[in-house]
Amino acid sequence: MITAVDARVLFDVFLADPTHGRPPPKRSGLACRWAALVVCEVVWAETAAVFDEEENFVERMGRLAIRLMPSTMGALWLAGQRWRAFWAGGGGGRDRVVADFMIAAHASKQCHRLLTRDRGFARACFDGLVLIDPSRG
Repeated sequence: MITAVDARVLFDVFLADPTHGRPPPKRSGLACRWAALVVCEVVWAETAAVFDEEENFVERMGRLAIRLMPSTMGALWLAGQRWRAFWAGGGGGRDRVVADFMIAAHASKQCHRLLTRDRGFARACFDGLVLIDPSRG
């Protein structure tokens, strides 16, 4: 089973978020718990921003067994269509950028589920996308 991972979950791991982060010994269990872990280009770039050296970033992602899975044209098309519909419908009163839609569309088209703490947005805009909140067990 392929699990897409949102950047917020990785921030919790790499930045040791006091609420959502896991203590260092358990971090390596992320891959075992969620099967094959992948990220799209947006999540890769967002997560890279917390590191000063590319080698360290790539090594840490590798330790978690997280690999880059580039988005397909179909996933990018879906992201664009859902983004347009979101804004045509008034945007739900929230600021959302196309990157949020790219992450959810990538998971929807290319993976089995999305590991994220941002359940409301993805649930509302991507029917059928299985969402897993790591803070809920």
